[in-house]
Amino acid sequence: MECDKCERDAVMHAGYSGGHLCEKHFCASVEKRVRRRIRRDNLVPREATPDDPERWVLGLSGGKDSVVLAQILDDTFGRDPRIEVLALTIHEGIEGYRDASVDACVELAEKLDLRHELVSYEDEFGVRMDDVVEDDPEGMAPCAYCGVFRRDLLETYAAEFDADILLTGHNLDDEAQTALMNVFEGDVEQMAKHFDASLGPFDERTESPHFVPRAKPLRDIPEKEVALYAHLRDLPAHITECPHASEAFRGEIQELLLKLEENHPGTRHSILSGYEEIASLAADRYRGESTAEMRECERCGSKTTREVCRKCRLLESLAAV
Repeated sequence: MECDKCERDAVMHAGYSGGHLCEKHFCASVEKRVRRRIRRDNLVPREATPDDPERWVLGLSGGKDSVVLAQILDDTFGRDPRIEVLALTIHEGIEGYRDASVDACVELAEKLDLRHELVSYEDEFGVRMDDVVEDDPEGMAPCAYCGVFRRDLLETYAAEFDADILLTGHNLDDEAQTALMNVFEGDVEQMAKHFDASLGPFDERTESPHFVPRAKPLRDIPEKEVALYAHLRDLPAHITECPHASEAFRGEIQELLLKLEENHPGTRHSILSGYEEIASLAADRYRGESTAEMRECERCGSKTTREVCRKCRLLESLAAV
């Protein structure tokens, strides 16, 4: 099959659009959509100048999503003095998995001449995820522990590096799954928080003074297209699933979405588009209502609604094993 835009052989077919694209035009399409998302979300403020640049901290895991995002950001802003990108990698302590992805992060950061910071659960918390999974004092899925620890470090270091935005590599599949999970759980207030935390354009959000705002420039790109882009551009991505991944509900939603997309191409795009509009309305509805007061955790100083934050309570539980 030929590319729709030239006579070269197509490397992909997008069922949701019916398009066939060659390597050149496929990569250009991915880049165009990411840059359009950056514009639509107003990530680059008009007041940004070379004398007062914006600092973006990118959560760089070494997986395909964050590696692709890092490359496109460098292609787009690498010579723009208004934007300063810093990569933050978190080592969870998963033998045979994270070491390889850290190597990918180091290789890419050197290639892009990108400032790269590496932190670990072991250095910060005195735990490794391999040991957490074995001990499991709370009887939870590994992702439940890891999500708490990872969010804490992302937020802590984004603030420490004085970031204006924290960028993550969530793709279309990730966000459509989260949207359906919130809908199926009937959690309208969580939809509102989702909009203000990472979905809404910056000029439409009510940002929290306690956390660095997040953005997800890859959220219009299907997961398979992210993987193909990484392959075609020969990026040093570590494309292997975490051995401890076990989010049962998300896995069911993922399977459902894949079947729906196969039978009804464009389902993921439609779900996320409608969800973002609903989340915007929900944000308008819940803004101004009384919420739990944020305070500093009495043990670590992190922002929390309780005297002791969730991270510290989990660490206490692990230490008691």
